[in-house]
Amino acid sequence: MGNFVEGLVNAKLRNMKEMKNVYEVGHVTKVKDYILEVTGLENVGFYERVVISNYSVGYVTSIKKNCVMVAVLQRANAIYVGDEVVTTGFDFCGMYSRAAIGHIVDIFGNDRLLNEKFDACRPLPIETDPIPIMERGTVNRPLYTGIAGIDLIYPIGFGQRQLIIGDKKSGKTQIALDTIVNQKDKNVLCIYVAINKTKKNVKELYDNLMKKGAMEYTLIFASFSEDEPPIAYFTPYMALSVAELYMREGQDVLVILDDLKSHANIHREISLLTGKVPGRDAYPPDIFYTHSRMLEKGCQHKDGGSITILPIVETKGGDITDYISTNIISITDGQLVLSRKNFEKGQKPAIDYTLSVSRLGGAVQDKDMKKLGAKVRQRFLSYLETREVYELANTDEMSYDMQMRLKEGRRIEERLAQYKFSPRNKNEIIHMFEEALEGEA
Repeated sequence: MGNFVEGLVNAKLRNMKEMKNVYEVGHVTKVKDYILEVTGLENVGFYERVVISNYSVGYVTSIKKNCVMVAVLQRANAIYVGDEVVTTGFDFCGMYSRAAIGHIVDIFGNDRLLNEKFDACRPLPIETDPIPIMERGTVNRPLYTGIAGIDLIYPIGFGQRQLIIGDKKSGKTQIALDTIVNQKDKNVLCIYVAINKTKKNVKELYDNLMKKGAMEYTLIFASFSEDEPPIAYFTPYMALSVAELYMREGQDVLVILDDLKSHANIHREISLLTGKVPGRDAYPPDIFYTHSRMLEKGCQHKDGGSITILPIVETKGGDITDYISTNIISITDGQLVLSRKNFEKGQKPAIDYTLSVSRLGGAVQDKDMKKLGAKVRQRFLSYLETREVYELANTDEMSYDMQMRLKEGRRIEERLAQYKFSPRNKNEIIHMFEEALEGEA
């Protein structure tokens, strides 16, 4: 810490000697909630950190011909037209401390439960350069969620980006929590990103993970609904910068982004307030780039570490063809579709096995799971199709072969049912489903 402070002091002294310590001063000409129009900043840079009225902090979000647009991140007091805005010469950076693991934190290095700043916080860029293709390795190691329907039929590998999508209250977050809990004693750092959530929701999630002993290896990055929207916009980027920091040290990192529909809505709101031209559904034209540059961080690094990303997207009425959903489906390596209808029927997890996809599939499974998973998937999907057609038919009038197929499908369906926080290991899954295929009760 002493060397870090000494470095900052020396940098300041060098700037003073080179006359680089003279900063531009502009003035607020318009206030639109948390977006300010500022004139007089001729040499300011995009994303540069600025100080408003001595205490409030913002960053430059748009540069126009005669003014710049500044988004407020930390508001110390009310901001009015005419207030001074001073440049700093530095891009806005988040603050992070390695002591934050096990806590609920924000992008400023604060513990949101204790309302205290962590010691030994270091500045960390909100965004880093893309990970070069030559530094990426093959995604072939299985990341076990403990959920049989996923590990066997739609597996996830270290370095994969697997979307979890479905309506509200269909069990999306629970799948993410089960996956985190199943990483205990597996040397995986888990980062859960809560985007624009209520304090109550995040506190409940924290308590659940604490009870399961998962907070020992979990970091919760949170932006609450009462925070300024630009904080929520930056939160997933900051979380992935932290993930990359650990990945480059050889660590496997699992990142949950909950959820990207909220993030897209926040980006739309900021863009409209800054005067950007709206596109489809009033989202800005760069909405695809906004999410693609975030999700491309997911990879298996050649040096051994990895970043696995599970983005969550909330739908309405089971529609996975809306603008944001289709964008993210096209970026990720597969999707787990959850059905509200299945959830209300009592099927848990409420995975819609006919719509879900894993584009890597058996490439991230070992030999035993791959062989069994292919059989189970084929026969179970065949059963679902057959059941739909013959749902009202009299079973006694069916052929013996058809009756056996339906019985086998029901055995598989029974074994796929799994309650929350009840993980199954690989050997349990193999034993259960080999029984199902052999016809044992």
